[in-house]
Amino acid sequence: MEPRFQTNRLTLRLFEPSDALLVQALAGSEEVARTTLSIPHPYPDGAAEAWIERTRNASKDGDIFSFAMVKKEGEMLIGCVSLRVSKSENQAELGYWVGRPFWGQGYATEAAHKIVEFGFEGLGLDHIFAAAMTKNPASYKVMQKIGMKPEDNLPKQILKSGMYEDLVHYGMVKSEIIND
Repeated sequence: MEPRFQTNRLTLRLFEPSDALLVQALAGSEEVARTTLSIPHPYPDGAAEAWIERTRNASKDGDIFSFAMVKKEGEMLIGCVSLRVSKSENQAELGYWVGRPFWGQGYATEAAHKIVEFGFEGLGLDHIFAAAMTKNPASYKVMQKIGMKPEDNLPKQILKSGMYEDLVHYGMVKSEIIND
């Protein structure tokens, strides 16, 4: 059975082939792609379909879990939250993006909190970390809101659109989480 989660306002489910056009439109917008580590702009035709197929296969192997963020109201796809699992290290990298029309409404925080819970409780991970470009404070504020702590600042770590970008890394360890 495929993993599926509910939050107050969202359903988190694996992406389906029928999501491809919206993925291309939302993820491929210049504002989203500019501050996201691995999303190209322009987003090539056919890339969303291939990505969805790859991530669905990877979830079967327990390597990557990419969940569509779907607003319960209107059942609209608004973004993605994912865990890229390293089984040998018993850890995962958290990633997310939200379509531009849905920024600033707390959806990334809501989804990330639920998926981190899945990582620690459902997958038994010990460490979950995330990275963001320093020019994207909204992204690392999500990390802070879900309880992650700063781990590293790495200047000029990645090349994005011909420019080297600084990254900030946040993380959390299962043993440090206090359940309220």
